[in-house]
Amino acid sequence: MRKLISFMHISLDGFVAGPNGEMNWIKVDQEIFDFVGKRISETDSALYGRVTYEMMENYWPTAADKPNASRHDIEHSKWYKNARKIVLSKTMIDAELPNTVIISENLPERINEIKKQPGSEILLFGSPRATHSMIHQNLIDGYWLFVNPVILGHGIPLFKDVKDKVKLNLLSTRPFTCGVTELNYTVDRQ
Repeated sequence: MRKLISFMHISLDGFVAGPNGEMNWIKVDQEIFDFVGKRISETDSALYGRVTYEMMENYWPTAADKPNASRHDIEHSKWYKNARKIVLSKTMIDAELPNTVIISENLPERINEIKKQPGSEILLFGSPRATHSMIHQNLIDGYWLFVNPVILGHGIPLFKDVKDKVKLNLLSTRPFTCGVTELNYTVDRQ
């Protein structure tokens, strides 16, 4: 069975974005791009909420074609074009998009169907509202977090209105020279 992994940058105090969705506090550099790129290259599916999907779709399909494209832009653009995209949206119901599945209802059933299909892990990129919905329906199998050395004080929390305790098992950690620390957890289903 495929695993659904939430991939997020997070502040030390648990926020994934500022109060208006700001992400200018996130630190990324070539060391992080290389590390993340390796794992993403082994993943064939990406899950997004509609807002994050539209942001990704506006940039990644043509990012490699820009004259000043970085190595990261070229590599991720190639991956993005080939990845199967799963989008949670109630407004894109009739959208016919290549290599893209739109889920607008029956979220637990549809996600569990996709998990049973052949393929690698499914990475849930950003998408705080989609993540909250998945957390509340116990659909997330792991968290791949990049803790940034900043305390925001307020914003959009990763864990919003969680009612039940969720036990996690730490798989790995990695500090980066820019001050970000990777934490890789799996959900303990026992």
